[in-house]
Amino acid sequence: MKIGLGLYPNLLTADDLRFARQAGATHIVAHLPGFARRPGRGLPPEAMWTHDELADLKRVMNAEGLEFAAIENFDVEHWFDVLLDGPRRAAQMETIKQLLATMGRLGIGIMGYSFSLVNVWGRVTVEKARGGARSPGFIRELAPEETDVPLGNVWNTTYDEHAPAGTLGPVSEEEMWARLRRFLEELVPVAAQANVRLAMHPADPPLPALRRTGRLVYQPEHYQRLLDLVPSPHNCAEFCQGTIAEMNGQMDVYQAIETYTRQGRIAYVHLRNVCGKVPDYYETFIDDGDVDMVRALRLYYQNGYDGILIPDHSPEMTCGAPWHAGMAYALGWMRAAIGMIERGA
Repeated sequence: MKIGLGLYPNLLTADDLRFARQAGATHIVAHLPGFARRPGRGLPPEAMWTHDELADLKRVMNAEGLEFAAIENFDVEHWFDVLLDGPRRAAQMETIKQLLATMGRLGIGIMGYSFSLVNVWGRVTVEKARGGARSPGFIRELAPEETDVPLGNVWNTTYDEHAPAGTLGPVSEEEMWARLRRFLEELVPVAAQANVRLAMHPADPPLPALRRTGRLVYQPEHYQRLLDLVPSPHNCAEFCQGTIAEMNGQMDVYQAIETYTRQGRIAYVHLRNVCGKVPDYYETFIDDGDVDMVRALRLYYQNGYDGILIPDHSPEMTCGAPWHAGMAYALGWMRAAIGMIERGA
């Protein structure tokens, strides 16, 4: 099993990549929303990331001894009408296909995505992790009021400041499944040709609806519906173990790990621990939540998973570099636990 780290655009620097390698990571998952809007790019936000831009990122990562393993999430401007089934859908799908071809040429093997109209909504920061550390959570009584999605807005981001007044209105879960099916049926053959795996994140928070829009994969067993939409090794799960643990479903987190690793359909793993379940949960240090993380890692290993695990989130530690300290703690724990399991201990 491979240890990775997820980095946002502001952290894709030589220093932060060196930090990742020093802390034991070998692979990088680049979270790129916002990358198309960075100052000085010289292209409009709707322009897809270019071959040269991604090649430059890959060179910087490789220079620090890291592999560019995956991209996580499109910029909103790249696919808002794919999500909304709007008039620019066909054009946006073409740019996504071009991206997959570029990724294939560069050897970036995974494209993670979250097929949702409101993505991560309602998250709050609490001081409930060990020692009062700050971490994300979803606490129903602390969440903001659920309002309808304004026109010109998706993924909690405004893509059209000049959109007319009004709201998106209700969108059913079944309508979202239909849009996802169309997306995958069109894109999976292109992904297969490029040798890129498409990997979908489950609903976070895992509720059946938010802001009157249906959610997908809010129970562990729903992942099977995703995988069965287009049966292909290039249609995979971005397996967020933390979100799975937060769900109320027929499977528990351990059954979900076994089920989907056995099918070989997990592209990579968000390895994080939590306390509680939706609608009231918060994230914890990797060794201090409801999930037995050593048991979880043994299940990945015993069922043949040899892919990437990233800590995704970690509580912030009280020091001069709260994020870095939290991630270093998580990566160090992962390196020790995985090494122990792979040595048969």
